[in-house]
Amino acid sequence: MYYGNLKEYDVADGEGVRVTLFVSGCTNRCKGCFQPATWSFTYGEPYTEETERRILDFLALPFSDGLTLLGGEPMEPENQRELVGLCRKVKESCPGKTIWCYTGFVLERDLMEGQRKHTGVTDELLSLIDVLVDGPFIEEERNLALSFRGSENQRVLDLKKTLAEGRPVPYPV
Repeated sequence: MYYGNLKEYDVADGEGVRVTLFVSGCTNRCKGCFQPATWSFTYGEPYTEETERRILDFLALPFSDGLTLLGGEPMEPENQRELVGLCRKVKESCPGKTIWCYTGFVLERDLMEGQRKHTGVTDELLSLIDVLVDGPFIEEERNLALSFRGSENQRVLDLKKTLAEGRPVPYPV
C-alpha cells in the first residue's frame, strides 16, 4: 500500500486532534475530487513499518483523539488488507482513541458481505472503525456548511451502532 500524506495534527477530518493517513488508490474518481493525484495506487510513498510506528507514536500523545483514514480510498480491497492490521494495533495500543474512515463507497451497497468491495478482512476492518463517512463526493451536491462531509448525499455514521442495529445510525455532528 502507498500513502500520499500523513498529518500528525489534523483538526478538520473528524472530532478533536487526529492523526490522518491519506492512502493511495481510488477507483471512484469522483468529479471535483480534492485529491485526484491519490487515485493512483502508487502515488506517494510506500507504507512501511516506520510509517506505522510514526502513526502509533503520535496517537500515543495525550492530546491526540484518534486516527482518521482518508484517500484515495481506504476501502479499496488493496488497502483494506494493510489497514485492518493498523486499526487492530491502534485499538490494542491506544484504548479510548477513535478511528474515523472516509469512503466513497456506500456501506450497504458496496462493503457488506456479498458486495463488490467486500473482502476477507472487510468485516473486521468495519468492526474496528468508530465513525464511517460514506458515499461518493457529488460535486452538484457540494455543501461547505456540512460537518465532516463535502456533499449532501454523504452520511456520517456511528458505525458501532449501525453494525449492531443492522441499519444506518447517524453519528451526532
